[in-house]
Amino acid sequence: MSADNLVIVESPAKAKTINKYLGPEYYVLASYGHVRDLVSKDGSVLPDEDFAMKWELGDRADKNVRDIKKAVKESKNVFLATDPDREGEAISWHIKEILEDGALLKDKNLQRVTFNEITKKAVQEAFAHARGLDQDLIDAYLARRALDYLVGFNLSPILWRKLPGSKSAGRVQSVALRLICEREAEIEKFVSQEYWSLEALLHSADGAPFTARLTHLAGNKLDKLDISNAEMAEAAAKRIKTKNLSIQKVEKKQVRRHPYAPFITSSLQMEASRRLGMSASQTMRTAQQLYEAGFITYMRTDGTTLSEDAVAQARALIKKDYGDKYLPDAPRLYKSKAKNAQEAHEAIRPTDLSVLPGRSGGPDDEWQRRLYDLIWKRTMASQMESAVLDQVAADISDGTD
Repeated sequence: MSADNLVIVESPAKAKTINKYLGPEYYVLASYGHVRDLVSKDGSVLPDEDFAMKWELGDRADKNVRDIKKAVKESKNVFLATDPDREGEAISWHIKEILEDGALLKDKNLQRVTFNEITKKAVQEAFAHARGLDQDLIDAYLARRALDYLVGFNLSPILWRKLPGSKSAGRVQSVALRLICEREAEIEKFVSQEYWSLEALLHSADGAPFTARLTHLAGNKLDKLDISNAEMAEAAAKRIKTKNLSIQKVEKKQVRRHPYAPFITSSLQMEASRRLGMSASQTMRTAQQLYEAGFITYMRTDGTTLSEDAVAQARALIKKDYGDKYLPDAPRLYKSKAKNAQEAHEAIRPTDLSVLPGRSGGPDDEWQRRLYDLIWKRTMASQMESAVLDQVAADISDGTD
């Protein structure tokens, strides 16, 4: 099958979803991930030659590349629609390089399209604003890949010789290992100090039980380490037991708890682990499936912003289902706390908030459904009114101590 307009993406699932929105004049083909990698031997990165790199086709890329070349020959326009991040740009760049090396782009119109969500509107908007490849993203990929090779390929054999049974060294893992070792050294140097805290199980006048914590003793406010041994703790407990305790002062106040920001990659992984017991890799694999099926926006992001359309949809749904009481006067805006956050992409959110978790039209797979439920609830909560909590503190003593 061929068409004048060839669209190349990474995965068959993504190709299937996009194909629904483009129509028969487009042919969507999958590259099945990266098509090239560095030659797996010494000399693949040459620092003395301006970091020149030697590439080769991946182990299973030969057939996929042949299919792409054949489709390009039969098309007029080639659209590289890989993911909108550094790795996606890299895949597009590799495909372009392979096609140029084969002199297959003569009289062809090659363009790059990116979209943060796989919906009809987003895909059509992306094709209406096609662009060239982003050289900055390509350079970032090349720098990362060169460092991976120069650090890992050169250090790992030394590690294997010096430390039999060790796995490997790497650009990220070796630095992370150093941070862990430094923290472990701090833990080993830590000198522990014994301290005691006292709590009393008391009852109100009508017999309701509650727990009170000792904060003052003999008229003095207690610091964390003031009761430093069992003898002092026993003496404090004995002193309290002889008292006829009553409530001396009650302080009531309202506190507001603001909603969390929408998910970014790291917060999604942490929450999925805490709430669902999913590993980081399982979370990202499931999120990738949800993205490629058109249920959520792109899942590799450090941006906490939501599009105007998403905010409007969330606010309308909150007002309809929960009422004005739960809707803030103005949309909530979030900014990343990370100093080096790129925030080029939106936060992770459902592409259509009207698709409710566990209902018709949502994901069928159990893990996809559970992760989608987590993302949907976090997105909705991020645009809701702050929780108002009543906080009560009571000072209890015999009035003399």
